[in-house]
Amino acid sequence: MSETSLNLRGLRCPLPALKTRKALTRLASGDKLVVECTDPLSTIDIPNLLRETGDMLEGETKIDNVFVFRIRKQ
Repeated sequence: MSETSLNLRGLRCPLPALKTRKALTRLASGDKLVVECTDPLSTIDIPNLLRETGDMLEGETKIDNVFVFRIRKQ
């Protein structure tokens, strides 16, 4: 299992969700993806995306103005 980081700071909706979806297609089952976004709408878009894909949101934090999502590929 590997962990991949995806820096999406500065991108606006819908790009964070689209780029997260694309990154998830390149991962194997069990791999982790850490996504960093500054767009407040990503707090809605990323969880909705994961409901569609079936992947698991393991954690969501906010550090300063950066939203960090820890995702496990199913």
